[in-house]
Amino acid sequence: MSPLPEAELVRSSVQLYRYLLRCCRRLPPGHIQQHYRHAIRQSFKVHADEDDPERIQQIIKRAIEDADWVMNK
Repeated sequence: MSPLPEAELVRSSVQLYRYLLRCCRRLPPGHIQQHYRHAIRQSFKVHADEDDPERIQQIIKRAIEDADWVMNK
């Protein structure tokens, strides 16, 4: 099960970014939220120049799987 029901609607990097930040809101407030929000921002910056559509879809799929793991932890 995905962390939020909108996971299957994520198709672009901006949609992924917003989706992951919404997932962060469901985490306990404080350092945990700050850590994951920072990690999301950094990862978005690192992959900002990615232009291969197949690679972008791989990144999106992996990020959603990772978010699912974090939310179920």
